[in-house]
Amino acid sequence: MSEKQRVINFVEHEWGTYVKRFNRLPKDEGLKRVNEEGYETFQDLLAHIMEWWTEGMGIIMAIAEKRKFERKKYDFDVFNAEAVAKYKNWNEAEFMSLFEETRLGVVADLKKVDEEVFANRRVQGWVSGIFTHHARVHLVACGKFILLDTLEHEYPTLITKFDALEDKNEFLKKQGLERFEDILAHIIGWWDEGLKMIAGVKQDSAFVYNAPNTDAFNQELVEQYKNLSADEVRKMFEEKRIALIEVIKNMDEKLFDNLDLERWLAADVVEHFDEHDI
Repeated sequence: MSEKQRVINFVEHEWGTYVKRFNRLPKDEGLKRVNEEGYETFQDLLAHIMEWWTEGMGIIMAIAEKRKFERKKYDFDVFNAEAVAKYKNWNEAEFMSLFEETRLGVVADLKKVDEEVFANRRVQGWVSGIFTHHARVHLVACGKFILLDTLEHEYPTLITKFDALEDKNEFLKKQGLERFEDILAHIIGWWDEGLKMIAGVKQDSAFVYNAPNTDAFNQELVEQYKNLSADEVRKMFEEKRIALIEVIKNMDEKLFDNLDLERWLAADVVEHFDEHDI
């Protein structure tokens, strides 16, 4: 898949279902998650997201059309506060209509951009900042698209990025592990827990997951895989990644109604990637 198509897919499918997925949550749970993101209301969060779309697309389109653009130094707190204040008193229906209109406009503009523009480093930074990585940052309600995108497009980069590092020891020191394959073992182990949880919820929608002690479990995983070669662990990582992709592809959407499973998938598949990204 081309990078252009991936970005379009994000805006069409991840952001296109964002409001619907949020509205699926119980009201108190939805408000709790929005507050944890640092926003008073869901509309405030959407205002923040939408204003960054508008800002970033202005620059992306200028680069695509070879126009000059202002190179700003952003005070993010100020920008975010202004975005929220701008729409604070808007009627909810009118705001939601504008949000959707803006999203559709972004899709239409992205389709006009030549593929080679997405290789531009500044464009890549904005694409990540307002569409792809930003979706992981504000994942108030998890769904299939972002799970599959993270597994298919993000996790494979861990190995290539690590192998390209000049100072591998510095990265491992920050991660608190002795070898890179310890990180992969750690990820594999938590994916296995996720597969158990998915199977449990399939059998019983009220299934309750009893999570292991995090620190003890992580240490057990290092011990479990320490005698395997780097190649063996990498092979297992790839096999488990592909297996998890297939399971998620075949998941019934109703399984996301189990909030324990939905939050686990968000934390241990999507957000977990950023904890170990290079």
